[in-house]
Amino acid sequence: MKKNNILTLISIIGFILLLLVLNITLGSYKMRIFNLCGIYVILALSLNLINGFVGLFSLGHAGFMAVGAYTCALLTMSPETKEMNFFLEPIVPWLKNVQLPFPTALIIGGIMAAIAGALIGAPVLRLRDDYLAIATLGFSEIIRVVFTNTQRITNGPLGIKGLPTIGITGQSWEIVIWTWGIALFTIIFMVLLINSSYGKAFKAIREDEIAAEAMGINLFKHKMIAFVIGSFFAGIGGALLGHLMGTIDPLMFRFLLTFNIVLIVVLGGIGSITGSVISAIVVTISMEALRILDADMQIGGYIVKGIPGMRMVVFSALLMIVILFYQRGLMGTNEFNWDWIINRKKKIQKI
Repeated sequence: MKKNNILTLISIIGFILLLLVLNITLGSYKMRIFNLCGIYVILALSLNLINGFVGLFSLGHAGFMAVGAYTCALLTMSPETKEMNFFLEPIVPWLKNVQLPFPTALIIGGIMAAIAGALIGAPVLRLRDDYLAIATLGFSEIIRVVFTNTQRITNGPLGIKGLPTIGITGQSWEIVIWTWGIALFTIIFMVLLINSSYGKAFKAIREDEIAAEAMGINLFKHKMIAFVIGSFFAGIGGALLGHLMGTIDPLMFRFLLTFNIVLIVVLGGIGSITGSVISAIVVTISMEALRILDADMQIGGYIVKGIPGMRMVVFSALLMIVILFYQRGLMGTNEFNWDWIINRKKKIQKI
């Protein structure tokens, strides 16, 4: 165990150094995609906690992301930027002159998303399966519609533009540290949570609610804990996504966004932290790499006309192939373990 902890610590330090090297060597576009990978790692892990480890079927993640994104945006924007955005109707007086540092606003955004999760979870977590999915999806759409129609708070359908960049100074190295630093914190937090007594209770509820309740596990309490924690990290991820893009509007937080995160979780393996991390990186990079299929390509002396939407067709076909051969996802419920590498190394040495 001590050896594994030392290897994990060395890996974390090595990864931090890799981030700094990539920030110097990669261009701004590639670094933007790399930062997006970190944000999707946070979002995938937050949803996997609810859907994978507790066994709930929630489809309301986009709503919690919207709460975190709008909260953080409104708290970090300068009064001048707010005045430029709210030209149809002035912003409410109690938000007009509020401007907080990014770290403070980010935490508040996560807390507001967690509060929204608690308010929504209180009535809907007594439901199961498809009924829970429909209820959470409905609440997510309600949040989006409310944000669309609160012109003096969220600027309605026009959205908010000119958001400050991630971090305090907004430099590229700071953006990397924030996105991947929080992603790394989320991974460590989820590992510790799942390996704790709460994590064992979550898995027991997932396997058999009746048996878990018979063993003395409070079903509603543990479901609520997982739902609130997942909502908190969804709010954090939504805030980071909004500030990375520099603009947010209600259409960003449609069901399609939740579907993309569910896709990442299923592809990686429902109930696998390692799978969610790998899948988030692979899916995010693949979606961008396949954009070349939508544009004209020159192969030799010939120009092949691009077909708009072709990348989604190819990407969907690749996903179908993966799911056919890995029905439980890339990792299933397995997790990365240093013993895999150590044992494999010993086998190679014996050969």
